[in-house]
Amino acid sequence: QVHLVESGGGSVQSGGSLRLSCVASADTSGSYAMGWFRQAPGKEREGVATIDRAGNTRYTDSVKGRFTISQDNAKNTLYLQMRSLKPEDTAMYYCAAGRVYLSLSKYYYTYWGQGTQVTVSS
Repeated sequence: QVHLVESGGGSVQSGGSLRLSCVASADTSGSYAMGWFRQAPGKEREGVATIDRAGNTRYTDSVKGRFTISQDNAKNTLYLQMRSLKPEDTAMYYCAAGRVYLSLSKYYYTYWGQGTQVTVSS
């Protein structure tokens, strides 16, 4: 069982930045794929970024060049640095842990945090 807690969300203007954090209750670095997902009202939950234990990353096209996923294994913490934020980035952001590396499909993730809200105004 892995318990995930996100933080760092908030309200920013278009072009602003935020850094999301996700603290895991257990050491996930060797056993789990970690990812960030988001869900806007009325839309499906979509994969944003994922990282494997070697540090390889994968991003959905809409955030490439603007978002950076990273992890600090010593702190059991996953990060999502978001820059050049746009109104369409507005969503609830979730941290997740799963067993399939570098997948952006929500179906391959087993453990989920409660989410942190990101709101970007124009």
